[in-house]
Amino acid sequence: MDLAYLWFWIVGFLFVGYFVLDGFDFGVGMSLPFLGRDDIGRRQIINTIGPVWDLNETWVIVAGACLFAAFPEWYATLFSGFYLPLLLILLALILRGVSFEYRHQREGLAWKRRFDTMIVVGSAVPALLWGVAVANIVQGVPIDADFEFTGSLLTLLNPYGLLGGVTTLLLFFTHGVYFVALKTDGQVHEDARRLARRSGALTVGVAAAFLIWTVLIAADRRAPFLGAVVVCAAIAAVALLASLFANLRDREGWAFGFGAATIVAAVLTLWFALFPFVMPSSTDPSFSLTIENASSTDYTLTIMTWAAVIFLPLVLLYQGWTYWIFRKRVSRTRIERAVAVGH
Repeated sequence: MDLAYLWFWIVGFLFVGYFVLDGFDFGVGMSLPFLGRDDIGRRQIINTIGPVWDLNETWVIVAGACLFAAFPEWYATLFSGFYLPLLLILLALILRGVSFEYRHQREGLAWKRRFDTMIVVGSAVPALLWGVAVANIVQGVPIDADFEFTGSLLTLLNPYGLLGGVTTLLLFFTHGVYFVALKTDGQVHEDARRLARRSGALTVGVAAAFLIWTVLIAADRRAPFLGAVVVCAAIAAVALLASLFANLRDREGWAFGFGAATIVAAVLTLWFALFPFVMPSSTDPSFSLTIENASSTDYTLTIMTWAAVIFLPLVLLYQGWTYWIFRKRVSRTRIERAVAVGH
């Protein structure tokens, strides 16, 4: 296999990992107004991702670095054309990270409420805008002969792009609520299960519309892997329904696992629909960025491949070990004891 095509799928793998892992972080953050009945409950919710949220964010940093090195033309067009939504995502991530660190620095209720609001906003904005950005990449955007984006922010706010944003918002929200149910006990656990039933039902309808529209775009473009697009879309739909059923049966682990499978299959649907392009041009198909005309030299890709072979397994092992260490539920009783002694 040509190394450029290999790296197209490696970049896809990195974004799959990011959306699965930071996706439930976003969902946990967005769930605060719905699940946190008091400060203890909100601390319980935040502590479910406390040890791992920053580790999960590194996936997007690695994905961006690989995109820059393996596909410099794609990186240049994407980050120059989508600079405003990507800047908003970056600011939201900074806002969320600061809130996690500063929320517990004072005991005042108003102080904590402000940072809780920042956590919700800092989670919802990326969850929405990532979907808008990826959907527009798949659909195609105005690109000229010099591979420069000629649209504006309003260009990206088209029906398919907005539907993609709402889909990722709801998927990540439900995925995060499954995680809260998996990692907590008591009232928060029960509230999370009930909330997942309502948000999951809404997610099914929105996600189904988005996946069907994506299949139609791939069919109209005569995508080489149209069959894979249909299969992955079907797997995503089945996995989402299975997660709802598992949640109804009080199987939190299965619900979270099927929720993760839904995101994996949905991202693969988009990636297969995009192939062999990396940024299709809606101005003129001949202006489109493809895997071949956007990639680096074979020498660069060879070095990157060896680096990935050596370091990627180590990163995966370290992340797996981290999740194993912090695998236990976050107990409300333990937080109450910590508050009683002033921690």
